[in-house]
Amino acid sequence: MSPFTSLMPIIAPELLLPKKGIDLSKWAVVACDQFTSSPEYWNELKSYIDNDPSTYNMILPEVYLEVMNEDTIKQIHQCMDNYLKEQVLQSIGPSMMLIERITQLSNRRLGLIMAIDLEAYSYEEGAKPLIRTTEKTIVERIPPRVKIREHAPLELSHVMLLMNDEKYHIIEQLFQKRKEFQKRYDFCLNMLGGHLRGYQISDVDPLIEQFRVLIDDPNDPLLFVVGDGNHSLATAKAHWENVKKDLHSDELNTHPARFAMVEVVNIYDSGLSFEGIHRVLFHTDEDFLIGLFHAVDKDQETFVYRKDLGKEPFFIPENTAEAYEQIQSYIDHYLMTHKKTTIDYIHGEDELIRICNTHPHAIGIKMPTIQKKDLFPFIKTGKVLPRKSFSMGSATAKRYYMEARSIK
Repeated sequence: MSPFTSLMPIIAPELLLPKKGIDLSKWAVVACDQFTSSPEYWNELKSYIDNDPSTYNMILPEVYLEVMNEDTIKQIHQCMDNYLKEQVLQSIGPSMMLIERITQLSNRRLGLIMAIDLEAYSYEEGAKPLIRTTEKTIVERIPPRVKIREHAPLELSHVMLLMNDEKYHIIEQLFQKRKEFQKRYDFCLNMLGGHLRGYQISDVDPLIEQFRVLIDDPNDPLLFVVGDGNHSLATAKAHWENVKKDLHSDELNTHPARFAMVEVVNIYDSGLSFEGIHRVLFHTDEDFLIGLFHAVDKDQETFVYRKDLGKEPFFIPENTAEAYEQIQSYIDHYLMTHKKTTIDYIHGEDELIRICNTHPHAIGIKMPTIQKKDLFPFIKTGKVLPRKSFSMGSATAKRYYMEARSIK
């Protein structure tokens, strides 16, 4: 089958799944950009997996990103090579996968695994491709990730793209027909991740054509926006830009690095919750809070938290995008002028308070939540939100790595 079934920037990737007999509850692990201030989470996970085959061995949890070295990358690539050589991973052919995820809170979220054409995506602010970023991309964060991807034989993905399907034309209709598809997996996820089912879809050409209904403005077409994994998708794009420099013209359309595996989710899915991403600052001076209070407009109430102070009321703009812009602008300037200060981005109010209680003098800022209906109109203006402006559910509700795909 030709990689292009239409002009839509969508293909059915050749999916690789673990062979029969693999313990899937140990195989699938949560996105690497979660629990970045909680090494104990990853230590517990590693202890549970022990020496069994797992996607844990093919990723680098970002909690360890600062200690990454060449040996770390070689170990990841070696594991990928071993899993291919030993046929731990086996092809099920060009397919899409209908995903049914039951989260810890018993919410059902539906998704569709596919691959997208990176030529139709850009992370440049002001760009208006079919697939657009939602948050500002920090280009300095891309090179370390490219180092892992550039020689990797496989990709795993925690990227989630959103589609604007208020009338539930596509994924929800597929789910109604799920008994027509082969169920490829059905198991409990580790570490309170809930449950995961996957249904293989092999006849994808009619499905790809259905996505045309999402493009409502031919003069300014927009198909997908990035929900999760912004920097991972930007890394795939940067890697492709490097690869294509050395390709012959007849290789440009079919090289596997041109595509990236993603999960597409309807923004109006009832099981998809938007949450704010909170900020926690470490090693600030006493002037931090004073400057913060003066840096933002004051409309709606939230709070800042420090162990010795408890919760302190904090008023921010009613417009959520403006709140993130003003707060992040102040933080970015503060980080430039206070080199000892560091920041982390936290999912969940309880986790924010826990971290602040664990680190004396750390300051937590509870951030607001962007409304679903406001996201696509905002992105269509050509603007992007500050980094880490919204999260789709709690950390345990994030994508778990399951499928793999060759990028060599």
